[in-house]
Amino acid sequence: MSRHPDLDPSANGLEDELSLRPRRLGEFIGQEGLKQNLRIFLTAARQREESLDHVLLYGPPGLGKTTLAHIIAQEMDALIHVTSGPAIERPGDLVGILTNLDPGAVLFIDEIHRLSRQVEEILYPAMEDRKVDIMIGKGPAARSIRLDVPQFTVVGATTRQGQLTGPLRDRFGIVMNFGFYDEMALFQIIRRSATILGISADEDGGAEIARRSRGTPRIANRILRRVRDFAQVDGLSVITKSAAQKALDALEIDDLGLDRLDRAVLLTIIKKYSGGPVGLETIAASTGEDSGTIEDVCEPYLLQCGLLARTPRGRVATKLAYQHLGVAMPKKRDQGSLSGLESDAEI
Repeated sequence: MSRHPDLDPSANGLEDELSLRPRRLGEFIGQEGLKQNLRIFLTAARQREESLDHVLLYGPPGLGKTTLAHIIAQEMDALIHVTSGPAIERPGDLVGILTNLDPGAVLFIDEIHRLSRQVEEILYPAMEDRKVDIMIGKGPAARSIRLDVPQFTVVGATTRQGQLTGPLRDRFGIVMNFGFYDEMALFQIIRRSATILGISADEDGGAEIARRSRGTPRIANRILRRVRDFAQVDGLSVITKSAAQKALDALEIDDLGLDRLDRAVLLTIIKKYSGGPVGLETIAASTGEDSGTIEDVCEPYLLQCGLLARTPRGRVATKLAYQHLGVAMPKKRDQGSLSGLESDAEI
């Protein structure tokens, strides 16, 4: 366990990346409604001298869930222990973590939806009653012992809230949903990150990166680093619009922020399957990509942009997708494929 590992870059060997993380709630850009509520919850908990209630953070990857977990620990002046659902394989692993927590500590569990049922059974009484049950011995001599654990806060992060079991989800007193960022918020993040990285971005250059960052700060910072590389090699000290465009074109990121995989998914639906509907596994097989990658990485942004629709029969490319890719839309489109565009049914 370490105190505020986001302040200790050597802990993960990611000094550059960690230096871009905001450390206080006031430095966190975007998600205004979420921040406003969280600020109230933190202030009230500090005034009562209690631990913050358990917090569940959910939303697409790269939007700041891990960063906010560290900010919560920092704002509560608490120790933080970082782990993940897949890392806690046995109930005994979780018991060891819980019994070694300091009073008031924050336990951050990334990918919490991947906890096993046996581990969850240990976590329930710990979250609710601050107690854990362990079995001593085997066979007829086996007995259960209940141990006390100190007051602590679980901060769980997940990209798939629906995969959490009901009993676990109900034990979180604070549930917060991360949405995609608008271009203004991303622009502010890029300008801040550029300053930390030792390069400046003018208004047009920063706006160009923000426009192609898919509403995701992690992607914005990743693109910024690569644009910085191009600018440095070209002898530029300022990222201009033309410098950003040159780098982004070389990276195959188009005006909407779509990369090669996004375009491959849309073109597969349009050219191989007449615009859809087509099932997720068929798209995955046709593009040579994992279905989970398409569903978790590509689809959320394509749906947000209105380029893709989910229907009861499968995925359908919309009129906007044809226009963006410069492909002529068939004159006679199967009306059945368009009848369920409002449905979120999983196929």
